[in-house]
Amino acid sequence: MSAPSLKKRIWGWFFFDWASQPYHTVLLTFIFGPFFASVAMEHYMAAGMDETAADARAQSVWSLCLTLTGLVVGFGGPIMGALADTAGRRMPWIIAFSMMFVVGATGLWWTQPDGSNLMWALLFFAVGFIGAEYALIFTNAQLPALGTPQEIGKISGSGFAFGYLGGLISLAIVLVFFVEQANGRTVAGLAPVFGLDPEMREGTRFAGPFAALWFLVFMVPYFLWVREVRSERRGYSMKAALSSLGGAIKGLVKRPSLASYLASSMLYRDALNGLYGFGGTYALLVLNWEVTQVGVFGIISVLAAAGFSWVGGGLDKHFGPKPVIIATIIGLMLVCFTIVNMSRDSFFGVALDASSSLPDMVFFGCGILIGGFGGVLQAASRSMMVRHADPEAPTESFGLYGLSGRATSFLAPALIGTVTALTESARLGVAPLIFLFLLGLVLLPWVKAGGDRADTWDTGSQPS
Repeated sequence: MSAPSLKKRIWGWFFFDWASQPYHTVLLTFIFGPFFASVAMEHYMAAGMDETAADARAQSVWSLCLTLTGLVVGFGGPIMGALADTAGRRMPWIIAFSMMFVVGATGLWWTQPDGSNLMWALLFFAVGFIGAEYALIFTNAQLPALGTPQEIGKISGSGFAFGYLGGLISLAIVLVFFVEQANGRTVAGLAPVFGLDPEMREGTRFAGPFAALWFLVFMVPYFLWVREVRSERRGYSMKAALSSLGGAIKGLVKRPSLASYLASSMLYRDALNGLYGFGGTYALLVLNWEVTQVGVFGIISVLAAAGFSWVGGGLDKHFGPKPVIIATIIGLMLVCFTIVNMSRDSFFGVALDASSSLPDMVFFGCGILIGGFGGVLQAASRSMMVRHADPEAPTESFGLYGLSGRATSFLAPALIGTVTALTESARLGVAPLIFLFLLGLVLLPWVKAGGDRADTWDTGSQPS
């Protein structure tokens, strides 16, 4: 059998983003996350808590889950990336983590709407989330082999755009055919298909198995068209892997641009993950939206992410990733500032009528910008990491990238929770994200626009 063409390999690589995106879009942000928050809130209220305390407890439990899984990904990813690099193999790891994705997502079906097995739900969500994030480290490491240095930014942006399109379509399918509203019907006015019981929230719970099935089907092009180029190294050696990883970490002292970039991206990606992880639950707990409303919000956000990512890939190709990263961070800071100054009762200090739809309209607008700027920021960040990756050990380099993105994953949830508790305002709880974005921005001047190998990258300007 002849090897797939480069075009097919690129499209196969795109399909990983398409296949895996529903875990983030459907499960983490817009359907299962808000559903879990509502189930947990009602469970704690039934146990005797008032609504405010129940909201806080539900958010804290969800936050703890995201924090712990983030730490597992952050500190385990670099080790396994280095282990794979010492053996010259990535595909077996991608297969193993794909199985975790499927098992974790499928297990969400058994989440009980009375909140009697909240820990079960969190356990399976964590298994699937870890599988998705670990697999991403290994597929990201395949990016440098898919094009010339000048093409990487465009390929990265197009991959994110294609993935977001998959997230959009999967989210729309779930909303139209499965997720029930309070009246037992979907947003299209249909009864949940397959005879799923709306009283038991089976339509919403089916989002987990749906994401697993979607992943299984659309990973087929990836495994058919993406071929692994093995290095001469053979055999797995934990000692060699840890030695290689330790050397990479120590080597950051001699690579100030990479060190600055990892620190910067650690902060601004943590802030972005905070927006993603709590946007849907914020709308449900604070604005009292239904899960289906959050889903519609998600469709708009993901559609913006797909479109913006495609445009952002072109901007990356022409200007390089650094100015794109700077522009999107500033945009996201302005979005957070808007959310902090908005409530049901006022908008930037101007009182609103209780029946005003302005908060909903503004939040929908914020969703467009969060999705759009967030998609561009992730694609440009991946492109910038390629410019800093060690060509001899790209998986290890992206493991460090994963570590920087997850090492402080507890920070955004912890800051949101702390400020919310101190101010007793979920609205003001978003304010720390502005600070995290700002810190990430402050570190960017020390990052070379062309990376450590600036002479290999035609950025159109001298590295700064």
